[in-house]
Amino acid sequence: MAKKERPRPQKLSVYLYIPNIVGYMRVLLNCVAFAVCFSNKTLFSVLYFFSFCCDAVDGWVARRFNQVSTFGAVLDMVTDRVSTACLLVILSQIYRPGLVFLSLLALDIASHWLQMYSTFLAGKSSHKDVKDSTSWLFRLYYGNRIFMCYCCVSCEVLYIILLLIAKNQSENLLNVVVATLTQISPLSFLLALTLFGWSMKQTVNVIQMKTAADVCVLYDIEKQQKP
Repeated sequence: MAKKERPRPQKLSVYLYIPNIVGYMRVLLNCVAFAVCFSNKTLFSVLYFFSFCCDAVDGWVARRFNQVSTFGAVLDMVTDRVSTACLLVILSQIYRPGLVFLSLLALDIASHWLQMYSTFLAGKSSHKDVKDSTSWLFRLYYGNRIFMCYCCVSCEVLYIILLLIAKNQSENLLNVVVATLTQISPLSFLLALTLFGWSMKQTVNVIQMKTAADVCVLYDIEKQQKP
């Protein structure tokens, strides 16, 4: 007796998966947040951070309701990258030298894009599959959810802090950071804590970009060697 095939989900149904709807809400929250980023920094910070936290929510919902989808994963990554990029652009207009934030933006986009592309070339199902990496920090980042969460949260919180403590649009980045760290306060402790996590995340980004570039180069070499 032939097995009864499971009904294939319609295209529209994937768009309407619960985690994907959460993803659309994240996009909307970010749009509202950036619309008020200069007029109301506090509201911006609340909306932006809430949208960031929803990234974990939609992942849990996807697994809970068996609604994991490639579209949802891509939506998540694009939302993360675009929202962070927008915040870095804003910070580049507030602090000097602004090139620091634009360089961080370029590193973030390049490392994640290369990692995704190299994942497809290597035939892996997830860009987080880095078990074969020679870098212990790279393996720790993608292999330990707590460490990854700490690094990611540190980056976003650090950028939010920098936006909140800026008093005008011509601040010297180093002077502001040093002045805040030398003040014995909860803010200085939080800034130091996020700076460490931020530095770990940027180190991982550099390792990720180099590792992914190596995969692309090896793919080219193997392709040329084939008869």
